[in-house]
Order: sequence, then C-alpha cells, then structure tokens
Amino acid sequence: MSDAYCTDCKKETELVVDHSAGDTLCSECGLVLESHSIDETSEWRTFANESSNADPNRVGGPTNPLLADSALTTVIAKTNGSSGDFLSNSLGRWQNRNANPERGLIQAFKTIATMSDRLGLVGTIKDRANEIFKRLEDQKSTRGRNQDALLAACLYISCRQEDKPRTIKEICSVANGATKKEMGRAKDFIVKTLGLETGHSVEMGAIHAGDFMKRFCSNLGMSHQAVRAAEEAVKKSEEFDIRRSPISIAAVVIYIITQLSDDKKPLKDIAIATGVAEGTIRNSYKDLYPHLQKIAPSWYAKEEDLKNLSSP
Repeated sequence: MSDAYCTDCKKETELVVDHSAGDTLCSECGLVLESHSIDETSEWRTFANESSNADPNRVGGPTNPLLADSALTTVIAKTNGSSGDFLSNSLGRWQNRNANPERGLIQAFKTIATMSDRLGLVGTIKDRANEIFKRLEDQKSTRGRNQDALLAACLYISCRQEDKPRTIKEICSVANGATKKEMGRAKDFIVKTLGLETGHSVEMGAIHAGDFMKRFCSNLGMSHQAVRAAEEAVKKSEEFDIRRSPISIAAVVIYIITQLSDDKKPLKDIAIATGVAEGTIRNSYKDLYPHLQKIAPSWYAKEEDLKNLSSP
C-alpha cells in the first residue's frame, strides 16, 4: 500500500488497490480515488524452452518515445501447418515488405541494445545512444555512411556524456566489425552534425584516469587494498603535468601498484586488460617515475620499496 491525499478525509491516507476492478480506494473512508486503471505489467509469463508456438500475450511491446508508431502496430501471424491460408500468408509477406517504415531505426536500436548488454552498460546510456542516433536519422545524415561505426560512435558519446566512459577499443570490441579509425571518423561526424543542429558544441564530458581504474583492476583480479592504492595514486598523479592520455596514466599506475605488491602482474597482462600497448606503458612509466614518492600512497609502499622499483 502507498499513501496519497484523500479529498474526503482531507489528509494523507493509505491506499488500497483492487486489481480485479482496477480501482484505487481510500483505506479509511472507502472513497474511490481512481477507477478503471490499466495494469501495465506483464499479462503472462513466457519461457524460451516452451514447445508451443502460441504466444499468449494479447498486448504489444513497451512504448518507445523515439518511434512514431511504437507498440501500436499490427502483426499478421503465420498459420499452422504446411498448407496454411493463402490470404494470411500473402498479407504477412506484404506486411514484412511495406508495413514498417521505421524498420531500419528499430534494427539500429536493437544493435545498440546488444552492444550495451555485452559491455554491461546501464539503461540510461543505451537510451541516450538511441536518442543521438534518432537525431541523426531525422536529419537524413546517416545515408551512405558506415552504420556500424555510427552506432558504435553513438554509444561512445553516450558513455562520455553519462560520465561512464569506455575506451574506443572496448566499444570496437562489441561493434560489428567497425575499426577504431572508422569509429573515430563517425564520432567526429556526429559531433559536427549535432553541433550544427543545436548551434553550439556538443558536450562530451572530460575523461579522467580514475574513470577506468576500478574496471581495469577488476579485469586483472587485483586485491581490494591494491585497488584502493591505485585509486589514490591516480588522483595524486593529476597534480602533475603528465602529458599522457588518461587511459595510459591508468595503465601505468596499475603497473606501479602491482610491482609494489606481492601479486605482481606481468606487463603483458596489464596491456591486455587496459588496451594500452606495452611500449606506451613503458614510456608513460618514464614520465611518472620522477614523481613516484609523491604518487604512491605511504601506507601502501615504503620508501625502500619505491627505490627497489626498476628505473626506466
């Protein structure tokens, strides 16, 4: 039960919902506050391994504000048996060809949803990526361009705007064959197109090395103490003018912290987990080496431990 204001009782009272009648009543005076309400929850439970081909649902899918005819379309079902009804089969074929003008948009949304699920992204990121692609589609800007690269770039921009950035390599790993170069071009095209539409530059959100730290450490199976030390070290590294990308800084900080622990990680494993080349990590290590005593947490590593680290 939930609380709501009752006009008869003149106060907040508990509500009782009569699901069979669709009425919402005041628990104290019995006044019907809402009648004939629609239950939007699932009508039936369906299972993938059921042998029957019959779909017990009598309602459409969830509404999508980005689709004009969302959840209002009619689907002509296929008839059972090999003979079938000629008229029904003919109407079904005609519908598949002409009925849904937004078929391409629906397929694009499905592709974005698949990529989001494979990366473990939250629904808000997926929805924003759908919105970005819909704005491009409304401007007829997607014709003649690499669709896979555009969808991957929409998801990359969405992650940046929601402050949950992913690397270009991570996005490309779930894209349908789009390369880093193609995705980079698509990203620049989207930013330029949306900037012309709104009249101002598209805000992408700044990337910090700390944004990647927990995920990279998790990929390497680091201990909680090591993860905490890496997060502190990467925050201190921002105080220095280290002209490296945030991803490279995150990778080299993880390398330093693991070398100071008993569970040392090979450079090759760190390169695989972070997507940063081994040579780039070595060069970044040269830049951070002079600041080791200020970057490494004192509770995690003593001065003697820092001196034992190999010099670049």
